[in-house]
Amino acid sequence: MKTYLINHLRIPGDVPNSEALTYLDQVEATVAPHGGKWLAQGAGDVIEGAWPGGVILMEFPNREAAMAWYRSAEYQAILPLRTRNAISDVIFIDQLPDGFTVKSFAAEIRRATQRTG
Repeated sequence: MKTYLINHLRIPGDVPNSEALTYLDQVEATVAPHGGKWLAQGAGDVIEGAWPGGVILMEFPNREAAMAWYRSAEYQAILPLRTRNAISDVIFIDQLPDGFTVKSFAAEIRRATQRTG
């Protein structure tokens, strides 16, 4: 099951500094061995609420590959270049199973709350 990384990224002044550019120069090489790839990056059109900054959406083959990348010595060596120069909220979320519907999700919640209530 694929795993996605979502990074809500805010860069002070909206322009990456020299350290942040060094991070960008090096990060792709840390991702490739783990099967990761960029799917989307940049500012979006905010249609509800507030979303300062941009977003990065990445895909990994599975949660294990995503965690192996994040914990790798190669990535940990450059991680401070990002964390010192940007504000990030980073999450991993797994792909939904085949056949998932929001309606069936709601039904599961109803069943579970009826059993406990």
